[in-house]
Amino acid sequence: MPTCYIVGAGEFTARGFTPAAEDMVIAADGGYTRLAEMGVRPHILMGDFDSLAQRPEGVPIKAFPIAKDDTDMGLAMAEGLACGYSDFALYGAGGGRLDHTLANLQLMGGASRKGATVRMVCEGFDVFTLTNGTLKLPPRAQGTLVSVFCHGAQAQGVTLRGLQYPLTNALLTADHPLGVSNAFAAQEAEVMVAQGTLLVYVAVS
Repeated sequence: MPTCYIVGAGEFTARGFTPAAEDMVIAADGGYTRLAEMGVRPHILMGDFDSLAQRPEGVPIKAFPIAKDDTDMGLAMAEGLACGYSDFALYGAGGGRLDHTLANLQLMGGASRKGATVRMVCEGFDVFTLTNGTLKLPPRAQGTLVSVFCHGAQAQGVTLRGLQYPLTNALLTADHPLGVSNAFAAQEAEVMVAQGTLLVYVAVS
């Protein structure tokens, strides 16, 4: 499945950043600097340019005012969705300002409810989205940390397999972090939810 890679201005790791010819790369404002350091030319640069010293030449640009009702990452995700992408990899989307990290997690949950698959790639962890379905977690060593959070009022029919603390048809809510601090019991595990949206945190072993 073609992937839309979005690079923001947060803490960056190049782990798993391997865009292919059919993929799209979007720089969200200061994320362009990260791409330039790797010699990667984005398909488009978007943002209000409050974290980028100057606008580069030779790159398509969509500029927005600082006073707006969305973040640069939100605008970039909307662009990817408008271009027909349903698989997203977010880089530079965590660390730094906590408010922007929380905003990106909100965006991920919203996109998941629209049918998109979204993952946030950070130096020490990944965050995956899941709505009304099953997520096979990437293989990790036994004992690797996994936390499962409800995104929205509640998530029904949550089942965890291959983890130290399994669940079967459980109810997770936004008020109680029942799914925090779990761990791989084997190298393979999966998360299922019958109705609702989950954010799944997986540490890098």
